[in-house]
Amino acid sequence: MKRSLLSTAVLWLALGGWAQNPIIRDQYAADPTARVFNGRIYLYPSHDIVAPEGQRQDWFCMADYHVFSSDNLTEWQDHGVIVSQEQVPWGKKDAYSMWAPDCVEKDGRYYFYFPDAPASGRGFAIGVATSDSPTGPFRLEQQSIRGVSGIDPCVLIDNDGTAYLYWSGMGIRGARLKRNMTELDGELQEVTLPRRNDSIPAMTMLVGGQPMEGLPEGFKEGPFAFRRGDWYYLTFPWVRKEGGTETLAYAMSHSPLGPWNFKGIIMAEHEDGCWTNHHSIVEFKGQWYLFYHHNDYSPLMDKRRSARIERIGFNADGTIREVRPTLRGVGVTPATSRIEVDRYSSAGKGSAIAYNDTLQTFRGWHAVLPGKGAWVSYGDVDYSGLRQGAYAVAKVRARANTEIALRAGKKLLARIPVTVITQRGQFRRDQSGQWLTLTAPLSQQPQGMADITVSCEGEGVDIDWVQFRNRPDYFAAVPRGSFPSYPDSAGFIRRWTLQEPVSYEVRSNIMLTDTYLQEMVSRELPKVNRKKGKWHVLESQSYNVRLFRFAELNGCQPYNALFWGETTIVCPVEQSDVRLAAGSNGASCWWLNGEPVLTLDGDRRMVEDDGVSRRLTLHKGHNVLRFCLVNGPGLSDLCVRFIDEKGKPITHFFIP
Repeated sequence: MKRSLLSTAVLWLALGGWAQNPIIRDQYAADPTARVFNGRIYLYPSHDIVAPEGQRQDWFCMADYHVFSSDNLTEWQDHGVIVSQEQVPWGKKDAYSMWAPDCVEKDGRYYFYFPDAPASGRGFAIGVATSDSPTGPFRLEQQSIRGVSGIDPCVLIDNDGTAYLYWSGMGIRGARLKRNMTELDGELQEVTLPRRNDSIPAMTMLVGGQPMEGLPEGFKEGPFAFRRGDWYYLTFPWVRKEGGTETLAYAMSHSPLGPWNFKGIIMAEHEDGCWTNHHSIVEFKGQWYLFYHHNDYSPLMDKRRSARIERIGFNADGTIREVRPTLRGVGVTPATSRIEVDRYSSAGKGSAIAYNDTLQTFRGWHAVLPGKGAWVSYGDVDYSGLRQGAYAVAKVRARANTEIALRAGKKLLARIPVTVITQRGQFRRDQSGQWLTLTAPLSQQPQGMADITVSCEGEGVDIDWVQFRNRPDYFAAVPRGSFPSYPDSAGFIRRWTLQEPVSYEVRSNIMLTDTYLQEMVSRELPKVNRKKGKWHVLESQSYNVRLFRFAELNGCQPYNALFWGETTIVCPVEQSDVRLAAGSNGASCWWLNGEPVLTLDGDRRMVEDDGVSRRLTLHKGHNVLRFCLVNGPGLSDLCVRFIDEKGKPITHFFIP
């Protein structure tokens, strides 16, 4: 193989979602064979594409293979193309017939098996490519496997290391492989294929393996074999009734090549009439999973399929419990990621999904809640990452004013009004039918794992996604014994000891005059008690100390509040003729070493160096800087530093 194939960029395919079906969300990925290597799961699907000009437009069209991998079944990494039809030495270069593959590991070597149309002859052959890595580069064998004519290879490596190959061709066949993993172990039989028409005459060929006995009548293909305990399982797509579409079915045996005892259905026919299904079954981290496909992104053309996952279970006698396809799929979704509720686990009557863009289906879906009482529920949401002060966000669309409610289990988390018509001055803005991103505070803090249910509380509404967001980490706690803090490059002080705010009613910030502030301080300062009050040593993550966020994080009211804070400045030498430069949103008073040095009064916004003190002296050793900030209906924050006579920042000190 040309190494240029391996330079394909590695892509992460989470795309804002966490393992909802389908799992590969930027391309078609059919016939998904999953394998676990070294604790990581690898996916080897076929790659449906839109047929190029000159190819049959209503049939399967596949030119290459990608490999994907994941360590959690939710985020999938695309490792790029590993085999392409142009590189197959024995294959037809423009057959577009690279159907379902498989890959296994033996003795540290990876063997990739794939079907292709041969350059000469008829039908399909199966080739092998080898690598030292599950993602390649793969080196192609010069010839296909002698004696194998068919599609959909699968390899089972038994507990004793013996490998068996299964494929579809003249029914489902199976054979033991030699130790080199590229040849059948056993004699080949001569078979004459009848004449099909004038252009395709009869031909004689060598065929290996044996038919798998005990399987039901009807069309069968895509074998996938695996072992669990003492049982061998042969699973396969099966058309159980004339004119029907494929189910997934299975048989069991105590021998890898049968005879088989047919057991029944793993998954019934797709409800939308998608003709094919193809699958693999694998154990990963103690749970068994079924990988299969559906035409999610191609509703009008079922020859372009997409990979899905479901959990699968077994009964005590080893039989497989029937699996029902879901939109939700598998995996845990953090509440802080976008929860695509259109991939719901369950839904109320009338609720449905629709494409975001019917012409560009890879843009996904949205949930449609047609009226009051309609709902969808999305399972396995992890709320443990939410902190106090988190809030809800939803992307919604409506034609009339309405409301949605978010619940974790039975607990109401938030109500989000959807107002589609607003009045702004003399101008009317109509948002009817437009996507809006709306937020709402949480009425209570969810915990642990739960589902999320989104319900319509009024007129019909469309919902693209829901997300819970933590407010940014405005502060970092400073544990006892932490390293000292230094002013930033602009001189701003970030480490503070802050008291949780106390309620202090201010009808309007305009009343915060100098006289009012002096009277307020003389009245309130005696109440400040470092031993009784709730104080926190914090490092602000920006020069702007956002006191209102500090209040929110501690469950305090950020408005009509009184804040007190202090910090200790340690200077290696005395520094004279410095000035305190501060800005605050809300009025503030400042003291250095117990002396008042600056007052910022009135209704103001925080501005850097909004007020500057008289000349001051920072003594050698410890200096204590204190502030009091009061606000009314507005927010509250501050920034402060020391500057020299030329306005340059003073940075030659630290805060323990």
